[in-house]
Amino acid sequence: MQDLKEKVVIVTGGAASIGEGIVRHLHACGATVVVAARSEGRANELVKDLGDRACFIKTDLKNDDEIERLIKETHDRFSKIDVLVNNACVYGDEGASTSRKTWLDTLNVNIVSAAILGEIARPFLAKAKGAIVNIGSVSGQFPHAGRWAYPVSKAALKHLTKAQAVDYAKEGIRVNLAVLGHIWSDPISNICNGSQEKADQMSAPYNMLSRVGSSADVGAVVAFLASSNANYITGAELHVDGGYSSLGPEGHAPLQIPE
Repeated sequence: MQDLKEKVVIVTGGAASIGEGIVRHLHACGATVVVAARSEGRANELVKDLGDRACFIKTDLKNDDEIERLIKETHDRFSKIDVLVNNACVYGDEGASTSRKTWLDTLNVNIVSAAILGEIARPFLAKAKGAIVNIGSVSGQFPHAGRWAYPVSKAALKHLTKAQAVDYAKEGIRVNLAVLGHIWSDPISNICNGSQEKADQMSAPYNMLSRVGSSADVGAVVAFLASSNANYITGAELHVDGGYSSLGPEGHAPLQIPE
């Protein structure tokens, strides 16, 4: 487990699902974690459960004033900011028929908020020689039938990560992307009626490990990228996808030769 003692970390969308797993793992590594989210109920339950070194700041990432308040309140309370984890996202997507409103809402949360938040946090991250970890997806690399807005937003996040890494390097800020495959989360649970066994069966043909990942798997990678063990890593992509990105169209099966 990475040593993140005395690190102050902001995790957006940290109240539920994958975000909660990231928060719990970072906290277990010794970090002080700020949960930035809109859902008060789950966020308050989480920070109460974690106890010391955890707090909740309600934040609408589509509102620049609230982003400013998030950064100011975090710095006022803890006197520094070491790591920003851009995890928050929305899944609005109707494929080719996605409305303009849904397009703009999806891009606003999934990509624009990550850019604005990183820039507002920049002076404090620079002072700490800190890090940004963006949470991407294999959807940003491969097209998925019937999905347009969400994958496009994740493709943009991939490029944003490299742009941030280039411009922030001179200030000692590292920026990396964790590329997620099928992770047990609220969206997958909803699709599979709460059954992880069904989720594993659904995912098995698409990755080498034949199962969905866990939020703890994601948290471990985020902790590594946030830690001093990753001091010479920036502008990189670390795949947390069970081999999804490397499997290829033939999947697990050998070629079938026609008779």
